[in-house]
Amino acid sequence: MEYREKTLHELGLKASEISSKSALVGFDGFVDKIVNPVDQRHGKGDDFTPISTIAEFGGRISAASGKSANIEMYQRMEKLGGNGPIMAHALLSGGSKVRYIGALGKPAIHPVFKEFAEETDAVSITGPGITTAAEFKDGKIMLGDMQSLDEVTYDSMVEAMGEGALFDAFSRADLIAMVNWTMLPNMSNLFIDLIERVFPNLGPRDHRNFFFDLADPAKRSEGDIASVLNIIKRFQNFGSVTLGLNFSEAQQIYSVLGHEKADSTPDELKRMAMTIRQDLDIATVVVHPTTSAACANRDGAWWVEGPYCEHPKITTGAGDHFNAGFATGQLLGLSPEACLTTAVCVSGSYVRTAKSPSLSDVSHFLRGWDSK
Repeated sequence: MEYREKTLHELGLKASEISSKSALVGFDGFVDKIVNPVDQRHGKGDDFTPISTIAEFGGRISAASGKSANIEMYQRMEKLGGNGPIMAHALLSGGSKVRYIGALGKPAIHPVFKEFAEETDAVSITGPGITTAAEFKDGKIMLGDMQSLDEVTYDSMVEAMGEGALFDAFSRADLIAMVNWTMLPNMSNLFIDLIERVFPNLGPRDHRNFFFDLADPAKRSEGDIASVLNIIKRFQNFGSVTLGLNFSEAQQIYSVLGHEKADSTPDELKRMAMTIRQDLDIATVVVHPTTSAACANRDGAWWVEGPYCEHPKITTGAGDHFNAGFATGQLLGLSPEACLTTAVCVSGSYVRTAKSPSLSDVSHFLRGWDSK
């Protein structure tokens, strides 16, 4: 494919520049417990047959109506989670300098974030949420405990680091990624505080990228979604705004904006990205199903095929790795096609290895694409 060769060429020219780029990411934080629901246990430890699909899991729960059920959740791993930390970790692996502000533990950093916090000079403003991610062959069900995230506010950030240090952190960033609006009830007000209290007071900068990921807003009302979209577009006054959407999220946003749902064909994905971008009047919109990705900016729209993995080692965090790959491409000034290709390769490498890839890993992945 021509876009793969083009991406390899552009990465060869520009990848070394990533070490000079800095990102500020926030503001959530979760401890992720990755589990498999047990269908039949045969022995101790991992000697069991898992419930393989969401439908089977749903059937097991439905069958307990009027009775009761005991479903074992076998924990495969415990790791740092949350859209922000996972995206930040992927940006770090890609070579960017990263600063993190978010919910990593209070009064002390949770042990699962210890190394990450040191690498990102992190500021923690509250305790993390807890996500139990039940993974199946056809998707995942995430169960969350997130009461502590009510404390993610502008005032709590100022309390944790001081307003001067907060201004300085934002002023130094080439990329500011603000993700997981859905799970942070005070995020819209935080956005407004940043727009009205921080960015008007920062010095001039040649270029500043904003990246937003609403993170599955299905549980929020259409009014809330429409409101935050109007807030996000105001950031365009202070930099270049990108809104990243998986296919489900894109359909939700498309509907809120008054359009009929589109399908996942290349032309429809490009049309959906173009329409959302035009309606919001922001720089870039990205739409990424599991098998491909599209984006649109003021110059046009592009689509690339993704390296779909039928048997991934991990799926939790795949979208955050996609976002990090796309944002890394933007930091390097890659073409839109190359940003998309870098994004699908970062995500594709991650789901196969359960590790965040470097840009060298991405180039290696691209060269071996046809064998994936």
